[in-house]
Amino acid sequence: MENILIVSVYHTVLFIAHSAAYIYDCKYIVTNEEENVFTYKGYGGKFKYLTNWNFIIQTVYFGLCVANDFCGTNVRPSGKGQRSRLQRWRDNFLATIVFPVGMFVVLTFWGIYAIDRELVYPKELDKIIPSWLNHIMHTTILPFLLIDKFLVYHQYPSRKAGFITLLSLALTYLAWILWVAFYANIWVYPILKVLSPHQKAVFIMALLVFFVFLYLLGEFINKTLWDKERKHVKKVKSS
Repeated sequence: MENILIVSVYHTVLFIAHSAAYIYDCKYIVTNEEENVFTYKGYGGKFKYLTNWNFIIQTVYFGLCVANDFCGTNVRPSGKGQRSRLQRWRDNFLATIVFPVGMFVVLTFWGIYAIDRELVYPKELDKIIPSWLNHIMHTTILPFLLIDKFLVYHQYPSRKAGFITLLSLALTYLAWILWVAFYANIWVYPILKVLSPHQKAVFIMALLVFFVFLYLLGEFINKTLWDKERKHVKKVKSS
């Protein structure tokens, strides 16, 4: 009961925090159309950016967690009974979308930022986006999801189903940003503007492979954290 209470409070606080931050972002953060770089008012608005997609994904995920905590189940490897529909949705969503996309945003953003911040987060944005909001969008995702993995058991789908779901989302976003570049002559990210066509192809393929790696990493972390409990259950059942 104590663990369930901790999990419920954790999910509720994060859902409220993400919701409030997203509302603030939508209401107050607007940039000017200058050189088609990080244009929020142009074609597609903020929906051109994976950060915005991920912001919505993380908010919806923690909202789903809250709904499951109060109306669903939190079946663990050692628990009895079947997972509710809400828990199945939560587990699949975390495994195939929430964790890999969240980790992708954090690692690629700060990786490129360390090389040349102008390619991913021009300095002028410091005057527009508060640092706390930037960290909610690009930093705190990582520890929040790792803590969630520690507190909550997630049953992963088959790798085939997981890869299909994740790569479908990745290719959908890729098609979207290529359409924006073709239709509105806006390269969503400056790094894509400076790469040659074959460099773009290599860069995009590398990122798709990275997506797959992050899915496997999430699966590995989940197994590492909960395998001991799972093996104990099997041992008890077989004895």
